[in-house]
Amino acid sequence: MAYRENKQPAQKCSICQNTVHDGLGKHIISRHGYEALKRLIIQAKTDGVSDAELGQRFGINLRQLEKIIIESYGLNISGLVLSKKSIKCWEPKDFREETTTVWSFKQRGNWATHNGKYRGNWSPYIPRNVILKYSKPGDLVLDYFAGSGTTAVEAKLLGRRCIALDINPACVSLTKQHLDFNLPSNLFSGKMSAFEPEVRIGDARNLGWIPDGSVDLICAHPPYAGIIKYGSKIEGDLSNLGIAEFLLEIEKVAQESFRVLKLGGKCAILIGDTRRKKHILPLGFQTIDVFLRAGFRLKELVIKRQYNCKTTGFWYDKSVQYNFLLLAHEYLPIFEKVPMVLTSLPTVVYEVGSVTTSTEWVFKKFRPKKVNELETSTVWSFRQDELEERVNENVFRRYGEAKDRLIVYINPETSYSLGSVLKIKGKLGLLFIKANSLQQPKSQAEVERYIKVVETGIKQQLPHIASGGHLVIQVKDVRVAGYIEPMAKNIISLLEKNQRLWLKEIVIVVGDNQGDISPKPDGEELKIVHQYLLIYDVKK
Repeated sequence: MAYRENKQPAQKCSICQNTVHDGLGKHIISRHGYEALKRLIIQAKTDGVSDAELGQRFGINLRQLEKIIIESYGLNISGLVLSKKSIKCWEPKDFREETTTVWSFKQRGNWATHNGKYRGNWSPYIPRNVILKYSKPGDLVLDYFAGSGTTAVEAKLLGRRCIALDINPACVSLTKQHLDFNLPSNLFSGKMSAFEPEVRIGDARNLGWIPDGSVDLICAHPPYAGIIKYGSKIEGDLSNLGIAEFLLEIEKVAQESFRVLKLGGKCAILIGDTRRKKHILPLGFQTIDVFLRAGFRLKELVIKRQYNCKTTGFWYDKSVQYNFLLLAHEYLPIFEKVPMVLTSLPTVVYEVGSVTTSTEWVFKKFRPKKVNELETSTVWSFRQDELEERVNENVFRRYGEAKDRLIVYINPETSYSLGSVLKIKGKLGLLFIKANSLQQPKSQAEVERYIKVVETGIKQQLPHIASGGHLVIQVKDVRVAGYIEPMAKNIISLLEKNQRLWLKEIVIVVGDNQGDISPKPDGEELKIVHQYLLIYDVKK
């Protein structure tokens, strides 16, 4: 949020009444101290002054405002008047469970005591879907990053027992406030009973007071990578850690999660990526790896999409000029605890060499059509009948315009030797690999063979891409024996040590209205409707 303008009208200090032409906050700090500034800002915020107006009035940015609120209240909230909410409805209107792997909610959700005042809390539609799909009435739900209590409220509304804990005492108090309601007698049928959640201060890395194998479902949204500051400097707060430290600590969370879950129990974690040096750090996939190493299997990989995130005007121009995309998605992996014997699968080592497989590389030149507007976020949604064409247009316009470029289709149904791939003359500005044709593999070996073909081909063709060029890989998750094989994560892991490749973007591609028109699948499996574009800068 941009607060500061080039010129601000002259204002008077509300303490000493001296005229101040700009930097009113600096004036108050220099004359009266930081505590005086905090009191004025908190009072103005309480009186209903908007964040943007506070920025203009006191010359502060959003981070500084959040810091002042956290120091004053112990947690990061957008609205300081936390009076008890009058409940108008007990459940979302026209609700139906999600049936595909892309979840997008037009409204955040404000039934019962839910509200969006706690910065960074997730939409109640997420825990509602997870709880309904992966637990039954009376089951025990655990949320060890309770925040403002969204999961606990949903558990209470849906007749589940719940343990909600947070390392921040202020969050525990806020959660208890949101749980301070009596359920109407007609909310439950005879098949459900009401349970009051257990709320306490606690650390997700140390759940020793919870017995082994006693939890049916874990449903949590961890803080990560300093994206949002959730509270004061509390020892053990994961939101204050860097990437490496976060991954080390979340490993302890994963191990404790595996211990307390019952066999067959599910663990749903909402996590996103972040940026460093204008490039993506795939924190979401790295976190998934941590939980897989702890013994879990990946039952589903859902994309949580931000709604209405297209940019216009200033930000559209900047997105095109500097070739960056706004982060508009998070990952919701659904893990399952299975017997350890099933998780002791051998690690596959992919060796590059002469490979003959049942996969063909088809090389084509491509001349994209002109599009009126390029996509500016990390979620690209197109009509299903024109999806591939629009994807190609955007990729070639953003990463290969006015350069030699090549598009490659991998066909898994015909025989071909990688030793006889097309000889490329000169250097390419863009190599676009379509590795999304594997649909319903019958075995893990088939997936491993396909990934090996992709990796081998990339290494064979990488010398043909010019420095400063791009490699783009289009790929899709697949399901094998009831579990998700996260193909994008696997390919990123394989390429992470390649010194010439620097991951620039992870884009989610989805056909428009997929979530609305898809019929409910048999069983509890979600229909996979999303694909990925892995976009790499090629270095010297």
